[in-house]
Amino acid sequence: MLRLLLGCAAAGLAAAAFAQVGFDAVGDAIPAPLTAEPGDAARGRSVVVNRDQGGCTLCHEVPGETRFGNIAPPLAGVGAKLSAGQLRLRVADSTRVNPDTPMPAYYRIEGLTQVAPAYRGKPVLSAQQVEDVVAYLATLKGTK
Repeated sequence: MLRLLLGCAAAGLAAAAFAQVGFDAVGDAIPAPLTAEPGDAARGRSVVVNRDQGGCTLCHEVPGETRFGNIAPPLAGVGAKLSAGQLRLRVADSTRVNPDTPMPAYYRIEGLTQVAPAYRGKPVLSAQQVEDVVAYLATLKGTK
């Protein structure tokens, strides 16, 4: 088990204070949710398709969207292939699964380079937003 300490802040609030939140990565997953509140799939979809928040459509094809990138795998069916814990680690810090991935670490704040000063020490997504994205991705069971 690897104990990772991460900060939690509301995305987009440059001066927001954040509390340190720890989690355990076990293998290729973070088994325990980052928050006590369950993720909300509707909010998660909003984060995924919003280019100012998750920006997932910049690289991934997302079901129901007409504008998307093609440099990363399509997200259709990801909920059937990966557990919630596996999805959680990939959203929080995909470099733990693949060190060479171009996917950003949406929840990791330590060891990053090329981060604008206003964003240093702040995750891209809050813990709740990570859980919301996981809840949405878990609904993507089909191939279309």
